[in-house]
Amino acid sequence: MGIALFALSPFFVHAQLLDPVDYNVIESPQEVRAGEIFNVVVEATIEGEWHLYSIHNDPDAGPYPTTFSSGSANMAIAGDIEETEAPIVFDPNFNEDLGWHSERAEFTIPVAFRPELEGTQTISLEVLYQVCDDRSCLPPKTKEITAEIVLAGVSDTPFDDFPDEAEITQEREEFEMTSGSGMASDNIWAFVWLAITAGLAALLTPCVFPLIPLTVSYFSNQSGGQKSKGWIQALIFGLAIIIIFTALGALLALILGVSGVSQFASNPWVNLFIGLLFVVFGVSLLGLFELRLPYQLTNWLNRKSNESSGVIGTLFMGFTISAVSFSCTAPFVGAILAATTGGEWFYPIIGMLAFSTAFASPFVLFAMFPGYLESLPKSGAWMNVVKVILGFIILAAAVKFLSNADIIWEWGIITRPLGIAAWMTFFFLAGLYIIGVYALHGENRPKTITTGRLLVAMPFILFSFYLMPGLLGASLGIWDAWLPARQPMDVSLVSSINTAGGAAQEDIWSDDYDAAAERAIAENRALFIDFTGYTCTNCRAMESTVFPQSGVQERFGKMELVKLYTDGGSRAQANQEFQFELTGTLALPTYAIVDPHTGDVLDQLIGFTRADDFQKFLDNGLERFDRVKPS
Repeated sequence: MGIALFALSPFFVHAQLLDPVDYNVIESPQEVRAGEIFNVVVEATIEGEWHLYSIHNDPDAGPYPTTFSSGSANMAIAGDIEETEAPIVFDPNFNEDLGWHSERAEFTIPVAFRPELEGTQTISLEVLYQVCDDRSCLPPKTKEITAEIVLAGVSDTPFDDFPDEAEITQEREEFEMTSGSGMASDNIWAFVWLAITAGLAALLTPCVFPLIPLTVSYFSNQSGGQKSKGWIQALIFGLAIIIIFTALGALLALILGVSGVSQFASNPWVNLFIGLLFVVFGVSLLGLFELRLPYQLTNWLNRKSNESSGVIGTLFMGFTISAVSFSCTAPFVGAILAATTGGEWFYPIIGMLAFSTAFASPFVLFAMFPGYLESLPKSGAWMNVVKVILGFIILAAAVKFLSNADIIWEWGIITRPLGIAAWMTFFFLAGLYIIGVYALHGENRPKTITTGRLLVAMPFILFSFYLMPGLLGASLGIWDAWLPARQPMDVSLVSSINTAGGAAQEDIWSDDYDAAAERAIAENRALFIDFTGYTCTNCRAMESTVFPQSGVQERFGKMELVKLYTDGGSRAQANQEFQFELTGTLALPTYAIVDPHTGDVLDQLIGFTRADDFQKFLDNGLERFDRVKPS
């Protein structure tokens, strides 16, 4: 055990440092005149072996230089920013001599407030920065820095170069696009909603739903009619469930670390394991067998909860419920932890926290307000229907992970048409099951098809027919992100990639950077690089929903396009090393607009983003190229 922990020590360090830089205002006047230029001194404290890059570094050198901007329309940065000395040191991550700060740095920032303001105001600054150590880099981050100041009177010579609203909006959009903060926020909330939905869905399964009234009865007996005592026990019970699941997420986060998520997501063995695990979970939910923890463990937990009283007994009750419901919660927990491979290292913690909070909330609420139990639907056959539906959905998800391993190892077994056919089968069978065409082991077929069953079944049956054109090579929109990636050997009677106008565009992409750069130089065009992955869901989502947009295609037509896969194929390792050298990140997808004459990055974007934001990113890169390209 000690050897294992020692081997994982770098990941423990990374996981503990969500952000190793702390910013504080250490010097600013208490009172100034409106419009007067004054200095704000910001101290950056840097933990461990991380280093923060100088404001004077060339942005094209690789890492993001530290950049300050005004966080309010009421104030502006009114001059050149100064920093304490940043030693020039060779950076092994980028093979460049770069200026950086270790342990501590000070930044002196001249600012001014609009002359028409008065009274107490907030100094609001935003900083974009990136930190690295000798082996790896964290993604760029933004942070807000604030302090209070009093405006008394108006300066005789006020600063008058304040940006207008349009300039502020454009600067803000570029700042968020560069940092990726908008994309990260969207992704994390979508993931949280997924985890909450999974937690609520797990409650509707046969081995969880009946436990709710049993748990409420337990608390009623323990409280002896004292409402306040019952409430406290219910809260402790919910906390026990949250601790169990969140601890599982924290363990995965500790193992993965900051830089391990993308490697974890693209590892074929990991994808194979998750795919096979989902197959086991799926057939278990279909009733082929039941997943159980060792009965010795569940019996021991149950005995302890009965023998103990007070807080200890309530905690053991929480542990018992978690263990007893394992056969139904395990597939949901597995799905959430599998989904964490598309995010940052802390996603497992956030995912399990959201899942467990949603899962525990009905137990707690009904224990506090037992009168509402009567409003719950009675246990019955409908719960088994929910369980079977979820089984088919999880089997469909297994196809994605198995195909990831297939593509990386180049087996050619789980192709896109086969994946689509599997999905059609699973969802069509789910629809037929719901309306009672067949029954699974130990069940009786319903005697009549109710309106409710028909309404639930129709989306599954219709979706299976919706997938049918995909067998012929047609795009399936956002669903392509969750299906096996397209391969040249796939049977296709329809153009492989459709634009908004319907023309095939796959043939305009090159997979050879050097050849694409030569063509871009010869035609004096910018070079667009798509660092992508076969296992990257966000990459597929961008390619199926954003790339085909007419505005995006129009801008692509002005550039030489190259697509480099970093998680599979003979050039994967070289492409991955090139991506890190060029962009300072291994995140997928990463898009870079490059000047082919110099190899400099003109602009880059990380992750899934909306079509209008992506077009702005392309416009920004093209404008920069127009300014620097040879005439």
